[in-house]
Amino acid sequence: MYTSFFGLTEKPFAITPDPRYLYLSERHAEALAHLAYGIAEAGGFIQLTGEVGTGKTTVLRSLLQQLPPHCDVALILNPRVTPAEFLQCICDELHVQVPSAAAGSVKSLVDLLTHFLLDAHGRSRRVVLMVDEAQNLSADVLEQVRLLTNLETATQKLLQILLIGQPELRAVLAKPELRQLAQRVTGRYHLEALRRTQTIAYIRHRLRVAGATRDVFSSAALGELHRLSRGVPRIINVIADRALLGAYTREEHRVTGGLVRRAASEVYGRPVLAPWLRWAAITGAAAGAALLAVAIWRAMPAKDSTPAAPQSAAAQIAPAAAPPPPAPAPRPELGALLALDAAGTTMDSAFGSLFRMWGGEYQPGNGLGCVQAANQGLTCVWQRGSLAQLKLINRPAILSLVDDVNSSRQVVLSGLERGQARLLIGASEVEVPIAELADYWFGEFLVLWRPQASELRPLRAGMRGEDVRWLRHGLEQLGGLPVSDPSHDVFDAELERLVEDFQRSRRLSVDGIAGVQTQLVLDAALGAPGTPRLADTGTRAGA
Repeated sequence: MYTSFFGLTEKPFAITPDPRYLYLSERHAEALAHLAYGIAEAGGFIQLTGEVGTGKTTVLRSLLQQLPPHCDVALILNPRVTPAEFLQCICDELHVQVPSAAAGSVKSLVDLLTHFLLDAHGRSRRVVLMVDEAQNLSADVLEQVRLLTNLETATQKLLQILLIGQPELRAVLAKPELRQLAQRVTGRYHLEALRRTQTIAYIRHRLRVAGATRDVFSSAALGELHRLSRGVPRIINVIADRALLGAYTREEHRVTGGLVRRAASEVYGRPVLAPWLRWAAITGAAAGAALLAVAIWRAMPAKDSTPAAPQSAAAQIAPAAAPPPPAPAPRPELGALLALDAAGTTMDSAFGSLFRMWGGEYQPGNGLGCVQAANQGLTCVWQRGSLAQLKLINRPAILSLVDDVNSSRQVVLSGLERGQARLLIGASEVEVPIAELADYWFGEFLVLWRPQASELRPLRAGMRGEDVRWLRHGLEQLGGLPVSDPSHDVFDAELERLVEDFQRSRRLSVDGIAGVQTQLVLDAALGAPGTPRLADTGTRAGA
């Protein structure tokens, strides 16, 4: 969604363990070298631990890509199994054929593995067992793992085992009943969270891999990402991804510290304050207490018995000066408006307002809103985008906002002009600055549309139908071209060129395919009579 906006080729902060994005901090490089050495050298167990999200699985994936060609690997990702199931998983990973008579028998499965390991040793191959999330192994399975290390020749172990898990794995192996297994751990390594400088380097590394050619995050944003994630890579990814989406919806090409805090509020489900605000809150509380004491002292009656001087006669009859007119009350901020009208910010309320703008009627409790829309000849389109996208679509929209306590609120955007957004909140209509709206909106919106065909579909070369005819005539009308024969309903090369020209003129993704986005923008440009609009942009055909 936001990748092209920031000049990226892909999303840089996906939480999938892609080895291309592995940032080799000093600790991660040591961990990778540690595991590689453990595979190359015969031994018992190698143990790698780290907190959730510190990059253990990513290191493991990177290790798998660097294995020498003479290694066979059994990777166990779900160790919550019985000993027999665990052995069966190993056989499956190593492609060991298990006869039906041997299934479920620990002895038979161990015999099959022993035969396989001896054969692999005779062919100078290394066999490695990797167990991720190893802290979830039961005591019975761990004992079976220990017994597997008894498979050896006179000079060498037949199976190298890597245990990867959370810090709880260390506590598990420290139990007295597992001391025999713990004594066979020949290498231990623990991954820690990133330091501040490493966090900054990690973020920039992932952006470069994704194609960035400039700094997307400001210095303040980088500092806030480290503070709010505590250097845990997975949390960095989640917050950074949400912050990029927030910047995209505000059409800002640089992510600020405020956007990072807003994104962190969504991730954590609670308000996140700037560091100086937290300090101000503490000092403000102390100052408030002092001011309260002074106010109480001043309110106490004075103990001065001196009588007041009498007023002159002129002073007694002179009229009092007229008080200045009261200043107009400031408009409440959007956050306060959302808090004051919880009933008016539900999806039912928003659908009711949006249906009325289209001349329809929404009945709460009478089925889904989009089903009711379809019964009235309308189609729901739910998207994530920016205000620029909404300006192009030029249709009223239900916006999903996140209020100050991270609750979801739905309002209707009914107007968008001169830097102001007009919102319907329940029965009230208010105008708020677009910049203020962007603090509560992260890009989710729903619009209603009256399409030209009963089936809404992307239109591409080779298709034909009524909607293709509408597409051709609409583009010809906008371009001032002669209107084609009404029977011409085929999406040919000429229509593909018209679509590309239109997409280019509206700064849409140029692919020659008239998807939902292109059709919505075309419909807005044509300006069908009776269709509600956000702004009178003068983009209708013939305008």
